[in-house]
Amino acid sequence: MKTSAYKKILETELAEITHSLEELGVQNPNAPEDWITTPEEPSKNESDPNDFGDRSEAWQERRGTLSALETRCNNIKRALSKIDAGTYGTCELCKNEIEEDRLSVNPAARTCKADLDNESQLPS
Repeated sequence: MKTSAYKKILETELAEITHSLEELGVQNPNAPEDWITTPEEPSKNESDPNDFGDRSEAWQERRGTLSALETRCNNIKRALSKIDAGTYGTCELCKNEIEEDRLSVNPAARTCKADLDNESQLPS
């Protein structure tokens, strides 16, 4: 399998996701794979009684977005490590080759199509 194209795609996406993560939080210095959500800057108009509810809703949204990006970031880093180790494109569950069309859609895929529904069994 020619991995150079996948590596380039993954590196580009990793840079974009890292930028997005930096806008939403900070990297945990004790666990580099973990990001901590930071609050959005408060608006200057704090007199509106709905502001607290709006800020709370915004916080939950930031946390959810950060969590999804963090998972994607870690999957990309895992895929890049596999490329370096020469194990890229192998399903983590059945050890069969991950289909090319699956990797073209998701270069950080961890499973083949047959194990797609079982991917949640994999450790984070």
